[in-house]
Amino acid sequence: MLTTNEIRTTFLEYFAGKGHQIVPSSSLVPRNDPTLLFTNAGMVQFKNVFTGQETRPYSRATTAQKVVRAGGKHNDLDNVGYTARHHTFFEMMGNFSFGDYFKPEAIELAWTLVTKNFGLPKDKLLVTVFSEDEDAAGLWRSIAGLDDSRIIRIPTSDNFWRMGDTGPCGPCSEIFFDHGPDVPGGPPGSPDEDGDRFVEIWNLVFMQYFEDPPGVRSPLPRPSIDTGLGLERFAAIMQGKRDNYDTDTFVALTQASADLTHQSVDGPFKASHRVVADHLRSTAFLIADGVLPSKDGRGYVLRRIMRRAMRHLHMMGTREPVFYKLLPVLIQQMGQAYPELVQGEALIRETMRGEEERFKAMLDRGLGLLAEETDKLTPGAALPGDVAFRLYDTFGFPLDLTQDALRGSGHPVDVEGFDAAMTVQRERARASWVGSGDTALETVWFEARDKFGASEFLGYSTEQADGEVQAVVVGNGFVKEAPVGAEVAVLLNQTPFYGESGGQAGDTGTLTANGLRIAVTDTQKKAGDLIVHYGTVTEGTLRPGQAVTATVDHDRRSAIRAHHSATHLLHEALRRKLGTHVAQKGSLNTPDRLRFDVSQPRPITAEELAEVEAEVNRLIRENSQVLTRSMTPEEAVAEGAMALFGEKYGDEVRVVSMGGADGNKSAWSIELCGGTHVNRTGDIGQFRITAENGVSAGVRRIEAVAGKAAETLSLANEQRLNQMAAMMKVSVADAPERLALLLEERRTMERQISQLQRQLAAGNAASAGVEDVGGVRLASRNVGDTAPRELKGLAETILKQGNADVVVLISTAGDKGSVVAAVAPETVEKVDAVALVRAASVAMGGKGGGGRRDMAQAGGPNAGAADAALTAVREALAGAA
Repeated sequence: MLTTNEIRTTFLEYFAGKGHQIVPSSSLVPRNDPTLLFTNAGMVQFKNVFTGQETRPYSRATTAQKVVRAGGKHNDLDNVGYTARHHTFFEMMGNFSFGDYFKPEAIELAWTLVTKNFGLPKDKLLVTVFSEDEDAAGLWRSIAGLDDSRIIRIPTSDNFWRMGDTGPCGPCSEIFFDHGPDVPGGPPGSPDEDGDRFVEIWNLVFMQYFEDPPGVRSPLPRPSIDTGLGLERFAAIMQGKRDNYDTDTFVALTQASADLTHQSVDGPFKASHRVVADHLRSTAFLIADGVLPSKDGRGYVLRRIMRRAMRHLHMMGTREPVFYKLLPVLIQQMGQAYPELVQGEALIRETMRGEEERFKAMLDRGLGLLAEETDKLTPGAALPGDVAFRLYDTFGFPLDLTQDALRGSGHPVDVEGFDAAMTVQRERARASWVGSGDTALETVWFEARDKFGASEFLGYSTEQADGEVQAVVVGNGFVKEAPVGAEVAVLLNQTPFYGESGGQAGDTGTLTANGLRIAVTDTQKKAGDLIVHYGTVTEGTLRPGQAVTATVDHDRRSAIRAHHSATHLLHEALRRKLGTHVAQKGSLNTPDRLRFDVSQPRPITAEELAEVEAEVNRLIRENSQVLTRSMTPEEAVAEGAMALFGEKYGDEVRVVSMGGADGNKSAWSIELCGGTHVNRTGDIGQFRITAENGVSAGVRRIEAVAGKAAETLSLANEQRLNQMAAMMKVSVADAPERLALLLEERRTMERQISQLQRQLAAGNAASAGVEDVGGVRLASRNVGDTAPRELKGLAETILKQGNADVVVLISTAGDKGSVVAAVAPETVEKVDAVALVRAASVAMGGKGGGGRRDMAQAGGPNAGAADAALTAVREALAGAA
């Protein structure tokens, strides 16, 4: 018996031997189709290849594609665990031809693999074709040897595939396995086709037309092939089972659930074990692909899946978090084929455990409320919508979890009432935001939020993705189109662009489509959780409804990430060096620098800064993984995470851990942060502090650079040092000693010059003679470029000679006027030096000066008015005398 892993390997190796490129599974979060919540088919990653928008270096491909169907039009969640073949997560095997081979080769490849390589009996197989596709019917007869009784013609759209209302399309052909007459059910196309006797195992799509407009088809110049074989269904057939949950992978998972809960696999909780096994797979793979539980979008679907599994575990008697304990079994089963499970094990485990801890805290109370309310209902009556909403809003019960809990009770849920209560809450939240005292946000974005919901941010795991244009704003209003040159604000349903928040600058980049290009110059958050792209239409005409490829400027994002992650390390290094009083008071992370404000009562010394810088660089060299988890703010703070200044946190927060291997309390840095970060601390490169200064009482500001910006600074400093060494004609190693010698020589020369200037000035002042002003002997002089700091000493020297009662000197050094007045002790009673310098200052355009009655100084910007200042001194002295 082939295991599921062996079947997957056999399939891929078979097509690889037929010239097909084995292409790894794409992410469960589709990057090239904004209409999809999750990747729901194998062809999704090749969509642009089929439409001609993208080319690959190969024309044949084969994949094992991860698929989730738990939201949107492909939603199997309600049936999972209660049927034989419904799953939220499954694998779609496929082979693809991009204009290479067509129907004959596709049918031959499929038939050979199924009957020869896998050895299924030919008499157990039958096929369907589109009723108008005689080519396919003839090929099945000639290649497979099937007679018309085993080639069923289906006239409906079930056997005609379309990518959309317009675009590539073509007929299908399906291979079915017959379990035998003892199993209820009829062949495809019959009234009993929903039975279990005939099981579809493979669908071959013959992409041969292009439809545009709807209903009008033209032949494709290069017909292509898209196939899909459901691995779980095929494994059941290969292992002689009629139920997917009886295959080896699911048996291992359901048995692990039974061992954990001490409930029999086939007992009264059989369906619960199956729910747990299926949901474990979708949970782990979604988290591995960057989805975290939240209240919106993909994160909300993940939370629904997780909490549904957790409720079933609770039903089986578990009272502590246990869901995450099943992860090693899943990794053992699927980790080799999908290494992202191994790489993301720590994040997956912690996310699962944290979500179950939160859910467990409210589950008993929520189920208690549900029991109280259902006891009040008459048989068959619906649970009121406001009660279902209270379970959602207060206890975190998604609507479908409440519906699942009521399964078999005969009580549906008033969904319309639930939706009405949700609308009331949104209106209340909007009114609360507007009146909260924050910056008033544009009404237009609240309208967009109400209409479209929150933007889905994909930028934690990718820098390029397709999005659908939901709204275009020019000025202060929505527009139906924006031509070339228009300055626009664009809202997408999903985007990799980060909207400025938490100190991290918004992304720049491009939005493109065929004939359309928007240069995005900034990205901002509006109305709480809308991500709005600001830019200019440089090509084409932008309209709502268009699909565009959003591409973030990679180099700029990488530089921002390096600075943001370095800020986290800097914060913790400061706290460990200076004390826990250090708290963030503001930050800025841009491509070329970081700015970080912290509470700190005194300047940080150069030695302390050097130690902090060295510690950050040590953590960078450690190259530890940067881990992200989702939890409540309270739980995060309880684990030691630091909340950031000025941030507003909702029910869910991202917790970023650095400097530790497992992302828990042993991590070196743990912070609440919604920004983007490097994958490993080594990705920061290097870190350099460039400045430290005060910005307000008790707040110090550190400026620094990281990554490429730090490299640029280091190179520039090295070049400057080399230039200085060359100018001094010494080696770089000898430059400090040579510079110190030159500075000492300069100080010696300055002292000598100062002494000569004083002697010269004193001699000039003395030789100027002394004049009598109102009976007071005045010695005054403009001493030219003499340094202002020398004036006081000169005045005291002249006054000590005893030839004058008052000395007034003015310097015009630096094109500014500086004045000093000195008054002999016996003259102080009659003359005030302060009054004299103030008079001189006013004459030179100043505003007065200060000092004592016997010695004062002042200045003014107009050095050319020095003589007028001396005249003003004489007049003031005459008045005082």
